[in-house]
Amino acid sequence: MLGSQPFPLQTHFPTASRMVYGCMGLGGGWNDNALTKNDIHQAQALIEQCLANGVNVFDHADIYTFGKAEQAFGNALKHNYTLREQMLIQTKCGIRFADETGVKRYDFSPEYITACVEQSLQQLHIEQIDVFILHRPDVLADLSDVARTIETLQQAGKIKHLGVSNMSVPQLQHLQQYVSTPIVVNQIEMSLAHHPMLDAAIATNIATEAVQNGFAGLLEYAAMHNIQLQAWGSLAQGRFQQASQSPTDNAVSDLVTELAHAYNTTKAAIILAFLTRLPQGIQPVIGTTNPQRMQDCFAVHNVHLSHADWYALLTAVRGSEVP
Repeated sequence: MLGSQPFPLQTHFPTASRMVYGCMGLGGGWNDNALTKNDIHQAQALIEQCLANGVNVFDHADIYTFGKAEQAFGNALKHNYTLREQMLIQTKCGIRFADETGVKRYDFSPEYITACVEQSLQQLHIEQIDVFILHRPDVLADLSDVARTIETLQQAGKIKHLGVSNMSVPQLQHLQQYVSTPIVVNQIEMSLAHHPMLDAAIATNIATEAVQNGFAGLLEYAAMHNIQLQAWGSLAQGRFQQASQSPTDNAVSDLVTELAHAYNTTKAAIILAFLTRLPQGIQPVIGTTNPQRMQDCFAVHNVHLSHADWYALLTAVRGSEVP
């Protein structure tokens, strides 16, 4: 089983899966090539593979493969709209690439948010976005304007719930003071290789291991406020599934391999299980378009790491025992 604790997203979507499929790789790549029939067929095959394995939450962003990821996905739905009834769709906006008006930037202006929502609805061929996510904090945003925009979009039925990505506890608290709707998702980078919120917790009151980062207390805050944490980069970019120049990484890789044999599962499942073992119900986001690698990830559904094995992985990646 994929953990025994409930997870926050089920409060709003009782059938939400414990894993998210990240659609960033759809659409034929980060290039100017036109969308092809093969791109659409690939999207449909991956959707069906996910649904067949109990994964029904699909993650998008307006910028993924310059909009082609949403287009490929939307065309797959258009060809078989019954699939829409089986899934939850979330998409993000707020990152703007360099263009004729300026450099790469973040933009939470009402005009940009509204335009992104309209574009995503059109490209995905859907009438409502289940979770609309603000992609990266825009420090210039007028949060009163953001709140009014979100409320307008909800009242129009264009978005159902609000989420965020890459936000710390103070940023979540600040935004929630302005928006009347609850923030239901925070998608952050988190993996066996990257877990600042765990580092901060472990270093509490240890003078020799003081850790200062903006994600201290995030696990606890999310649990207290029913915010679903989703982990992008959950496989650590394959860092522990291949040989490395780093002795520490090789030690972690060796332990991952050992545990995969012990649990009769895949290395990907062990790496993901490091996250799913946490009681907060972390949702890993996986983004591979390789069907076999996807199956390797889905194997985490049957892995529940022992208390000792979880700490063994943490010790290995730290390079030393916990304090």
